[in-house]
Amino acid sequence: MLKWIESTGRTEDAAIEAALAKLGMDRDEVSVEILERAKSGFLGIGSCPAKVKVTYEAPDEPEQVPVKKAPAAAPPAKAAPTAKAPAAPKAESKPVEAASAPRPVAPTDGEKTEQIVQFITGLLEHMGSVARPVVQLDDEGNYQVELVGEHLGGLIGRRGETLDAIQQLTGYAVNHGQSKRVRIHVDAEGYRAKREESLVRLARKVAGKVVKYRRNVTLEPMNAYERHVIHTALQDYPDVTTYSIGTEPNRRTVVAFSRGERR
Repeated sequence: MLKWIESTGRTEDAAIEAALAKLGMDRDEVSVEILERAKSGFLGIGSCPAKVKVTYEAPDEPEQVPVKKAPAAAPPAKAAPTAKAPAAPKAESKPVEAASAPRPVAPTDGEKTEQIVQFITGLLEHMGSVARPVVQLDDEGNYQVELVGEHLGGLIGRRGETLDAIQQLTGYAVNHGQSKRVRIHVDAEGYRAKREESLVRLARKVAGKVVKYRRNVTLEPMNAYERHVIHTALQDYPDVTTYSIGTEPNRRTVVAFSRGERR
């Protein structure tokens, strides 16, 4: 289920960070739309904060099943009066403990790992691949999946598109119906690290041109993870700010000249 919130801040990034802090999410888990750009005004007069719309995926809410009330019991019929028998001695009563309701059991790390392996193995078989997934749980509680085998280029795809699709399908299958979501990263032949290094070099090269010519540059469409790499690489770059425009799957990152203002 997709939900969204609006947030404001002195800059676009400040508004985004405020929304992420409120949601408790990372930037690559949400989609950001710039509603209003920040305006500095003249000597503080006429300034206007930035306003963004942050869309995120929330777990589906369980349906409420109405509980039927049992029909009221008929009043007991009056019995004929009988002779009173001598009262029996009262037995000492003991308190009866109420049975506690069973608590829902959350899947363990081992069960999650097994779910991931089973899903990806079946998916790879349907794709005609003999690769196999190797799953590890990192220190931050994320599941790192490495696809192992030969001729993995087809599983990576153009700019990692096939790899991204496998990752998204796996995350949906494992997290569907769960109140606590887990993050799953799927990689093959170290593609993610190589792609990240390439994106960092691209970001710095473009930022240099933006500062030199004082003109904004819009990059090619990227997925949420790749846009996050660009934002992170330039978050401390002087005289440069970044934000995203457009809708998926054609959402793009803009590297903009910030006229001397640091974020």
